[in-house]
Amino acid sequence: MEKGLTVRRIVISGVLGAIAILLGVTRLGYIPVPTAAGNATIMHIPAVIGGIMEGWPVGMVIGLIFGVSSFLNATVPLFKDPLVAILPRLFIGVFAYLTYVGLRRVNPYFAIGAAGFIGSASNTILVLGMAVLRGYMTFGVAVGVAITNGLPEAVVSVIVTLAVVASWMNLGTRKKSKLSDDNAAGDK
Repeated sequence: MEKGLTVRRIVISGVLGAIAILLGVTRLGYIPVPTAAGNATIMHIPAVIGGIMEGWPVGMVIGLIFGVSSFLNATVPLFKDPLVAILPRLFIGVFAYLTYVGLRRVNPYFAIGAAGFIGSASNTILVLGMAVLRGYMTFGVAVGVAITNGLPEAVVSVIVTLAVVASWMNLGTRKKSKLSDDNAAGDK
């Protein structure tokens, strides 16, 4: 992975950030459910994808966009607290990146899926943990929300992350092979 700010990193951050903003503004990223959390979400998925594709700083920026959107669109009191709505979301892309980097040599597809799961689980665990610490809900309620909201969110995150990241990576390798084939054909 290249170090520093690259055009690719800026473009991917912009695209995934725009998707996160679109999901937040249109509220498509928040699925109303009758639990203490108020909404299930897919807003964490762009942060997971950004962390895997371009590293933890990109994942952190997109997680910040998610957190600010959650804070600004809060419909339940616990998300009107920036320590619950914003702070935990900074770590979604970081955990996804660390998981992917740690497992990619084993199997890249497994690493992508695991990063999708861990990124989503970190969102659930950190947000609910902070909500418990700040007194917005009891531990028992948090466990119930983690099971009813967090597990389905993690499954969706694995599926979408695998589809997007694996496709993106395959496009990159196909493009390189096509260029190699074209160059080889031109040499004949």
